[in-house]
Amino acid sequence: KRKMLMITGPNMGGKSTYMRQTALITLLAHCGSFVPAQSARIGPIDQIFTRIGASDDLAGGRSTFMVEMTETANILNNATSTSLVLLDEIGRGTSTFDGLALAYACARHLVNRNASFTLFATHYFELTHLAQEFRQIANVHVEAAEHQERIVFLHSVREGPASQSYGLQVAALAGVPPAIIQVAKKRLIQLEQQSASANPQGDLFNPSPPAVAEEHPALALLREHNPDTLTPKAALDLIYSLKKKLD
Repeated sequence: KRKMLMITGPNMGGKSTYMRQTALITLLAHCGSFVPAQSARIGPIDQIFTRIGASDDLAGGRSTFMVEMTETANILNNATSTSLVLLDEIGRGTSTFDGLALAYACARHLVNRNASFTLFATHYFELTHLAQEFRQIANVHVEAAEHQERIVFLHSVREGPASQSYGLQVAALAGVPPAIIQVAKKRLIQLEQQSASANPQGDLFNPSPPAVAEEHPALALLREHNPDTLTPKAALDLIYSLKKKLD
């Protein structure tokens, strides 16, 4: 039984709109109103929780990330198995690995503990691997296509994870100067090559076994002797040998 949809796709592709319309349809249905659908089957929902958008709280002295985490904490502490939860790009307000780790942990908690009906939009493609670990999670993506180096939003939701984020194409669409886009493309290629040769972000969830350190020669020498059988002279010689190896 699906309990969480992991939604990927480009900015401007419609992820947030898809999530908001789901919440609005649910609210309208519980009010007894008609909903914009050919048919709808909606079970009882006790609460609707949202973590969408990015803004700080100057009056309260809270940064954008603090606001994000406060709202997320409220969801994790109060959502039930009949709640509808909307989470939009959790972890984007901090460093890549911190944000990815937090998003990963939140998604697991929502599935294991809260068991809420959840729409989880993210640009962390590593999170799509959670669908292989939990049968309650399914991947969907908002569709987009490239045409003559420009992005075309198809405004449809399809099964499976997105193939890429189209960040540079969206930046070009927003009017970022072409020279900057070209520099960004070159840097992106370099980063992808470095990521392929080093440890990718996905290793956070499938870490390689730690390297076994080679044993120090002094320890190896010590293991060869039984202290109960050593004479005082042999014990003294062993101490000098150990000191020599340590030096």
